[in-house]
Amino acid sequence: MEQILLIIDGTKPDMCSLDFACYIAGITNSKITILFGGNMKESEVPVQRELFALPYVETIIADDIPENLRMKKSVENNEKMFREACVNRNVNHFVRRNFKVSVSEIIKDSRFADLIIIGPETSIPNKIEGSPTRFVKKILMAAECPVVLAPYSFEGISEIVFPYDGSESSVFAIKQFTHLFPELNSKMISLIQVDPESGQPIKESDKILALLRSHFSHVNVVRLLGNPPDELFNYLLGKREMFVVMGAFSRNATFNMFRRSTAELSLETINLPFFIAHNP
Repeated sequence: MEQILLIIDGTKPDMCSLDFACYIAGITNSKITILFGGNMKESEVPVQRELFALPYVETIIADDIPENLRMKKSVENNEKMFREACVNRNVNHFVRRNFKVSVSEIIKDSRFADLIIIGPETSIPNKIEGSPTRFVKKILMAAECPVVLAPYSFEGISEIVFPYDGSESSVFAIKQFTHLFPELNSKMISLIQVDPESGQPIKESDKILALLRSHFSHVNVVRLLGNPPDELFNYLLGKREMFVVMGAFSRNATFNMFRRSTAELSLETINLPFFIAHNP
């Protein structure tokens, strides 16, 4: 892996995502491009006014709007802080500032990146939402490279978790992960299959285990019984130092764990990095 794209709301710096991105860049010897986004208001429509009974047309351009000036100053200050943090961590980096960033632009950038890293609460424009935000969900659904949702805090990686159901989506995610992270081949691997009833065999067990053992030294199979989202939630709840690898997001998803309900996994309660990949 060579190119990591880190998406940051420039007005609300996310140091946890930066810490995680620097860790990933360090172990893979990759370069981070930090996209500092903002939400600049458009120029105001010309308005006819009067001064001393004489008509004139007033136009306020975007650069003169006070809110935009404050936003730009905030982004510039936070950008400086992030540059210093990367230098202190000896991470190869490049910062790109964009005061009118859009999802479509990020999707285009993803075509030329190996990996996107983004915090699940990132929202440009800055809005208070659930996790992941609608902004993040749009990126997950359309990105042309794998996306990692950064954890809220990070202590390291000691185990890789592959939720698996035998589908094309789950196997594709495993292959994408192994190609991008050969540096993690010494970590413990847990292949998790959740079945609604007992006695179900591991789907294509010989093939999936052969694939994993060709890349990793320590492979463990975990069988869970019950409703897949519920059981996976219970398994991951409270865990630390795990990296969870998922298949497609809202495209024939193996486990759609991100809808907010008591029965399904919420990223607000599972503090782990999630690697999400789908077929082009």
